[in-house]
Amino acid sequence: MGRQGHARLAAVLAAAALLTGGSALLATAEPGDAGKPGESATAAFDRILRQQEDAWHREDAEDFAATFTADADVVTFNGDHLRTRQGIAEGMRYYFDHFIDNTRLRALDEHVRFVRPGLAVIVRTSCQLEPPSTTCREDSYSRNTNVLVEQNGRWLQDSFQNTRVMELPPTDR
Repeated sequence: MGRQGHARLAAVLAAAALLTGGSALLATAEPGDAGKPGESATAAFDRILRQQEDAWHREDAEDFAATFTADADVVTFNGDHLRTRQGIAEGMRYYFDHFIDNTRLRALDEHVRFVRPGLAVIVRTSCQLEPPSTTCREDSYSRNTNVLVEQNGRWLQDSFQNTRVMELPPTDR
């Protein structure tokens, strides 16, 4: 299946997930370099995602930031630029303390592209859930770009850009 076919399939799965309240996680990568002994890159990416989702739900800023390189960058949905793992932890602690209450993250779809060995880009669509609801909160859909690097046999995020998904108003054209 070509790049356009993957994009169409991801869009269909995301739409199905939105309509059904379910999850349609789509990994379009082939297994790649090892993240730790015996672990494929895609397994490492899944592990990182789960760690972030769990840390988010527990509002554990340090555990969330632990998935990033020491000098990583995060651009949040509102445009804040968090620099370094320590800065990411401090920024996320602020968000958890003031803006994020008892939510879970849900990945809806993703596209993984290996740029070269040891470097991958993941574009993911996700949303927030307010437990016990299993439906995405209406105002929480976002699309993010994750840059992952392999360092000393371990995959970590080096950069994360989050953008809120917003429909454009209709035009007269």
